[in-house]
Amino acid sequence: MRTSPTIKDVILAPGSGSFFYDDQAAIRAGVAHDGFRYLGAPLTPGFTTVRMPACSLSIGLVLSDDVIVWGDMMSVQYSGAGGRDQVFHLDTIQALTRSVVIPRLLNADVSSFLAACEAVLAYDQGKRLPLAIEYGVSQALLRAVAHNARTTLAEVICSEYHLALPEKPVPLYAQSGDSREINVDKMILKSVDVLPHGLINSREKFGASGEAFRDFVKWVAKRTREIGEPGYHPILHFDVYGWIGLEIGMEAQKIADFITRVADDVPGYRLHIECPADFGSTEVQLEEYAKIVALLDRRGTEARVVVDEQCNTLDDIRSFAKAKAAHLVQIKMPDVGSIADSAKAVLVCKENGVGAYVGGSCTETDLSTRAAVNIAVATQADMMLAKPGMGVDEAVSIVGNEQSRLLSVLNYRRSQNCVQTVRPALA
Repeated sequence: MRTSPTIKDVILAPGSGSFFYDDQAAIRAGVAHDGFRYLGAPLTPGFTTVRMPACSLSIGLVLSDDVIVWGDMMSVQYSGAGGRDQVFHLDTIQALTRSVVIPRLLNADVSSFLAACEAVLAYDQGKRLPLAIEYGVSQALLRAVAHNARTTLAEVICSEYHLALPEKPVPLYAQSGDSREINVDKMILKSVDVLPHGLINSREKFGASGEAFRDFVKWVAKRTREIGEPGYHPILHFDVYGWIGLEIGMEAQKIADFITRVADDVPGYRLHIECPADFGSTEVQLEEYAKIVALLDRRGTEARVVVDEQCNTLDDIRSFAKAKAAHLVQIKMPDVGSIADSAKAVLVCKENGVGAYVGGSCTETDLSTRAAVNIAVATQADMMLAKPGMGVDEAVSIVGNEQSRLLSVLNYRRSQNCVQTVRPALA
């Protein structure tokens, strides 16, 4: 009989994320470019420059059978914005991991994922651990439980949340970064399900009265018809980083009117508008987004509102889902914290009839991304982000291939279970 492995040691490995940490407040204020750099002083606490190379910290659990399983900690690109944790600082995270988390891990029972997360990620001195720590440590714990059970990460999630083994792939959503036109072409040629994000994060990209943004939306739709395969008809998803509110006005009616006009520009396409406005707090964001959603629903438009900023943790997501304050919630995994909470967040959205988008950040790593795929597939999210990085090709490959391998494994498991069930009856 296989026994549950214990954790006999823990090792740490500093690493890099796949993009940069950016000070959203400084960028929104209009700091100048110098090549790939932003000039000027940062405005968000924790940033030393407006654009900082993303760093990460890998945590390796040395199990009793000498297998080492890993998880990766990092922050999201726009750390410190929209109610998020401050930007990731390696020395601070490493010190807290050594003093608080590692002693807990060495006493942990890793036979159950949810129980292990509850014990290891408990509050410290009345405060929640940094969400980056929760994110990386929970990945490693999930891999430890899966190793002992000799299953995929997705099967552990299905077992602990009492879900059927999934059969369908989750649609992929790719993000363009600033190389928008070239990367849109890449997405279309690869027949990505949802595109292009667009990175509409400045007045220049949004334009006076939103005209530059509307022109871009129309161009993307036109381009899908020009170079896409016959029958290719993706969802168009744009993240506008609050610029509808900043330029058009912060009234729900004005925002809904503008979104409706954009939807009318691309008839026949499902349109997602992420973060149409940032109202500055979770409470106000929830109230105003609920108004925008209700206005759009009454009009019968193909436009859908996606919430990101001010909706970070599982508790936030539950509040937005119950209030119908979004058509789709981005479950931004490093901001949610433990990936156990990300899995639960998808289920909460489904229970409340709200779309669940398993997201994250371009700053993540290949390791955290593969864990995210298992969460999205196990819970059958409505879509998942192709990450990490901003290059499209790498992210689509990492996420798409991990999903394909995972579904092949799950299909094999089902076939073996059928064989084992049938054989005794045939004997």
